[in-house]
Amino acid sequence: MERGAKDLHVIHKVPSGDGPYVRAKYLQLVEKDLDASILWFWKAINANDRVESALKDMAVVLKQQDRAEEAIEAIKSFRHLCSNKSQDSLDNLLIDLYKRCGRTKEEIELLKQKLRRIYLGEAFKGKTTKKARSHGKKFQVSIKHETSRLLGNLAWAYMQQGNYLASEVVYRKAQMIDPDANKACNLSLCLMKQGRLDEARCILGNVIGRKFLGDDDDRKTMKRAEELLREIDLQFKHLFLVPNDERELEDEMMEMLDMVIKEWAPFGSKRLPIFEEISQFKDQVGC
Repeated sequence: MERGAKDLHVIHKVPSGDGPYVRAKYLQLVEKDLDASILWFWKAINANDRVESALKDMAVVLKQQDRAEEAIEAIKSFRHLCSNKSQDSLDNLLIDLYKRCGRTKEEIELLKQKLRRIYLGEAFKGKTTKKARSHGKKFQVSIKHETSRLLGNLAWAYMQQGNYLASEVVYRKAQMIDPDANKACNLSLCLMKQGRLDEARCILGNVIGRKFLGDDDDRKTMKRAEELLREIDLQFKHLFLVPNDERELEDEMMEMLDMVIKEWAPFGSKRLPIFEEISQFKDQVGC
């Protein structure tokens, strides 16, 4: 290989070789021809040329082109060709794609499966940390952090469904294990959706007061907390501006809704199914 070609591979992080996967990466990273790169990623998969990398990279490119549904079907169809080690990262890709497509039910189910594997000791194989990769960089992730992260994602998915009670409970569980400012903001938003403005304000006050340490994007989180506090102030002003007769009507409607919910509620345990499965998380992670 000529020196110029070698430098090109190093600069653009294109793997060496001349197979279909290398051709796909060249088209993706150097020529920026994403349509052609997808075609060559398919060729790599069919030729059994670095299938795991080809499948993951193709899914990422399809997502960039707003073809997330195609990426989901590709992963489901060909993940059996990939090693056991790659299944976890494929699950992470699927969760991201489900979120992009608004397929919240499937996102929730996959998040529960990942939490169940941690609970059973399968994800970390009895260890407290494991190696992970993100954006091409390797790092160590703890069982405590990963559990809290997955619970945070699960809580957000519940909130997208409008299931604010489930979202709140899961966010609180995540914060018990490994608290951070971003999840605190999301919990505050969840409480705001339920009309519990004072509780939301208290949590946001802790965020503004920097009670949470180690956040990656501190400035962005602070800005979001300030925006949520302004929204709370606006909602409080609206409450005082609403005429008494309208407030009485709203109270009456809420009472009627409470009665309907009580009639619909099943007898027995009110415990969320996910916590029946991960009830011992707190003891497991030693938090």
